[in-house]
Amino acid sequence: QFFVFCHGLLQLSQLLISGYLKSTISTIERRYGLSSQTTGLLTSFNEVGNTLLIVLLSYFGSRVHRPRFIGCGAILVSLAGFLMSLPHFITGRYKYDQSIASRYFSNTTDLCQLDGLGPSENISDESCTPHTAKENHELLLIMFVAQALRGIGGVPIQPFGISYIDDFASERNSPLYLGILFSLTVIGPGVAFMLGSAMLRLYVDMDKVAGEEIQLTNKDPRWVGAWWLGYLVAASLVAVSAVPYFFFPREMPKEVGWVKVRHFPVVLLRNLRHPVYLLVVLAQVNLSAMVAGLATFMGKFLERQFSLTASFANMIIGAVNIPGAMVGIVVGGAIMKRFQMSLRQCGALCILGMFLCVVLAFPLLFLGCPTQKVAGITYSGSSESERHAPECNLHCKCPERAYNPICGSDSIEYISPCYAGCEVVNIDALQNTVLNYTHCSCISEKGLAGSAKPGTCGTGCSHLLLPFVVLSCLAGILASTSHTPSFMLILRSVQPEDKSFAVGMQFMLLRVLAWMPSPVLFGSAIDTTCILWEKKCDKNAACRYYDNDLFRHR
Repeated sequence: QFFVFCHGLLQLSQLLISGYLKSTISTIERRYGLSSQTTGLLTSFNEVGNTLLIVLLSYFGSRVHRPRFIGCGAILVSLAGFLMSLPHFITGRYKYDQSIASRYFSNTTDLCQLDGLGPSENISDESCTPHTAKENHELLLIMFVAQALRGIGGVPIQPFGISYIDDFASERNSPLYLGILFSLTVIGPGVAFMLGSAMLRLYVDMDKVAGEEIQLTNKDPRWVGAWWLGYLVAASLVAVSAVPYFFFPREMPKEVGWVKVRHFPVVLLRNLRHPVYLLVVLAQVNLSAMVAGLATFMGKFLERQFSLTASFANMIIGAVNIPGAMVGIVVGGAIMKRFQMSLRQCGALCILGMFLCVVLAFPLLFLGCPTQKVAGITYSGSSESERHAPECNLHCKCPERAYNPICGSDSIEYISPCYAGCEVVNIDALQNTVLNYTHCSCISEKGLAGSAKPGTCGTGCSHLLLPFVVLSCLAGILASTSHTPSFMLILRSVQPEDKSFAVGMQFMLLRVLAWMPSPVLFGSAIDTTCILWEKKCDKNAACRYYDNDLFRHR
């Protein structure tokens, strides 16, 4: 029971790191100008290191000191967490476009200026881009190495822990222990999203700038939160959780004989040819592929679809969706214990849970709204198309890479005050914040130049947020009831000496077929949509720097 507690705590801490990456994915994209495909690949790259070793190490799972191997893996995971935060400390301060020239940014403005720099003279296009690209490549290398180390360190944690528990627990209590373990495991990503919600409320350079220099709020689309701080917290917890494992005894029953490496192909084929084992694992692959993609980009979807801040989107996922999954896992384990289910009944419970999940998830296809109107990108005007044509801001000589979105009085969004032709900004002198923009040549208001307010226009879908959250939470609960029964199908259908190997093979297949490709495919879909929009845009609208989710300008 104490091992179950320690292992639940370790898996909670380990998944705190992986979950935290998913909760800060949009912030990292905005901070370093990364594409969704790149961040999707980064998210799944830990599976590379894990996949290379998990089958072989799991094969020797019942023949090594499993607790000590788990402890060593946890130390590697902790080091990977600290390494993930390193890019923040080796880069300069975060710079963003702004409309107010202050004592900190005396030459920074993106209003329409007749005498401003032309696109060809913009220093950010030629002088800064090569340096930024090189710097980002170095930062990406650090992050990818950290992810690979995290994958290698995570190899022994779950397979060895599950088989260790199942070996020394009674058949009656084993489903309950595994249910508790899996529920504690689900809390990890939940806590990670809550941690992300808290950290993203803090400014990214809180350790580099004084408080009075921070002119943005966390509701500003240019805001970047302290994404790096959560890694320090999570990595420290993993290091602390690793300590008890070095003091657990081996507690292994004597083997009849040492199974040599030459028997490896025999054991491999024996498990892959087992119909129950193979079909259950393939079913888990399908479910995990969906979960992996959603876990990576769900926060991003909530931000764009319902006009939420990154902090609030993470709080919803961490406080509602993930605890719902935890409830489903516990309920599934409790039902198995209460009715002492056979393998056939376990399969029936999995089918019932997934069928009800599909029924509840189907309405989610219809909970959405049209893409917001962004001048020159998703909107080119109708009867007043000439007002939104590129000619209305040609005299402004706008920098091509400007990104400071505003919402015009015509309910159309513009990527910056300059692209809306705004010549005047009204500010609150006490707080040094923008009140509105006026004399905007691209905005029509009763036949005159219109006005605009800072920030995006939003999507107008906030009223659909509650039903979306409720339905997705209930669907997650029902899907999660199949988690413990499916694991018991695997553990009870293979030979006792193959348990560690079977679990290791299971996680290898999940990584290769689901957790590794799914985030990349989700990210590629987002970037492909961006390319399709690019073909519909005018080059002068700077839309080629836009992602379809409007998170960033390149």
